[in-house]
Amino acid sequence: MLTTARILLTFAVLGYSLVPAVADFNRTHATNPLWTGHARYHVVWQVSSYLGIGAVSLGLLWLPLEHPVWRAHLTAAIALCVYGGFFAAAASRRLYGGTLSDENGYKRLEPRIFGRPWSVDLNIAGFTTLILVLAIAWALVFLA
Repeated sequence: MLTTARILLTFAVLGYSLVPAVADFNRTHATNPLWTGHARYHVVWQVSSYLGIGAVSLGLLWLPLEHPVWRAHLTAAIALCVYGGFFAAAASRRLYGGTLSDENGYKRLEPRIFGRPWSVDLNIAGFTTLILVLAIAWALVFLA
């Protein structure tokens, strides 16, 4: 059970570290000419920090050290902090004039569900999926 939890936690860690690096180190974010230089600086800082935190988390999770269950709990808690920050920023965006995406960034998902068109922000869809993966993984850690 712990191995399954560790595999799911790995996906959760990669979801907040490697995926944003691939998604944000390009013209939609880090080199977006419409963003101010300071905003680009912050996105590079944030993504670089998440890469480092992700590397530490994967080390905690997979290095053959003592207390693997405790280290899995710590990895899950770190992931919850990162995802919690995302959802806190999303929920409070009206307070600071934030938006989930820009016109020149990634497009919204527009699936048809039961024949009806839906519009879902790509970040919300992706991070909601990953927080569910995290919840399942953490539940498995508690059962280990």
